[in-house]
Amino acid sequence: MAVPSPKPNIQLIPASQFSIEQLTAIYNQTRVDYLVPMPMNAARLAEYVRIYDVDLEHSLVATTVDGQMLGVAMLGVRTERAWVTRLGVIPTIRHMGTGYALTSGLVQQAASLGIDFTMLEVIKNNEPAHQLFFKLGFYEIGELLVLRRAPTISPPDTIVADAERLERTEALDLVGRDRGTQPWTNQSESLFNAQDVSGLRLTLADGSRGWLVYQRQKFTLTRFAYKTESGDPVVMALAFLSHLHNQYPRLDTQLENIQVNDPHLPAFYQMGYVESFRRIEMWRGEPPASIRPKTA
Repeated sequence: MAVPSPKPNIQLIPASQFSIEQLTAIYNQTRVDYLVPMPMNAARLAEYVRIYDVDLEHSLVATTVDGQMLGVAMLGVRTERAWVTRLGVIPTIRHMGTGYALTSGLVQQAASLGIDFTMLEVIKNNEPAHQLFFKLGFYEIGELLVLRRAPTISPPDTIVADAERLERTEALDLVGRDRGTQPWTNQSESLFNAQDVSGLRLTLADGSRGWLVYQRQKFTLTRFAYKTESGDPVVMALAFLSHLHNQYPRLDTQLENIQVNDPHLPAFYQMGYVESFRRIEMWRGEPPASIRPKTA
């Protein structure tokens, strides 16, 4: 069944009516000229849907009434919150209301599930999308960094520490589910849904303690969660990164949505991480208590 659209010439159809291969083809067509194209294949999109709790029944494909593809947008759904993602419009028909129809349609879909709080990220300097989200009632929360460390960088000297390797169960137990405000990609559910998750817990000679949880893919380290339990966050991050990159010296490292005010960030730069691009995090509505910043 088509979803009502504010534009009479645009039809919104649940994404569940399309195969993953069809959705991949539509998505890639919408991104060919983006600031950061991020093309996908069907396997990657299927993994994306699974890890980020994308609800295809409430995600949308936009077409004309005669079936011409116009765009796509997906909705992640978790307890008391939703996420607008993979929004794209075919380049030749932009500025005709398709992006507005898709985004407002996802907000309506979230509301139909009883969800009043919606999150998204927009690539910095993508002004048309940025202004569209403002128009639909989203407001800025802050900037997020996408970082990369190339595998060609020599491993750093390992900082002496009492190090304990954590298997998946131990690592996820350490992360827990109640971590306060996090971008959708870095929320605990994303790690719980991912495969090949493990971690490190370190104690330094001065008593500083902290941990790092990560996903190891075939060629890449990604999905970091970390915490300094005591001590200087920069010193702690230098320690756990030195151990990690000595353990996996030939793997690329790609991190998404690190907050610009993260106190560990200087250590990442010292370890050879570089900024690929930035996103602006935006919210619509009031965040539920489950993800609000914790107060002392």
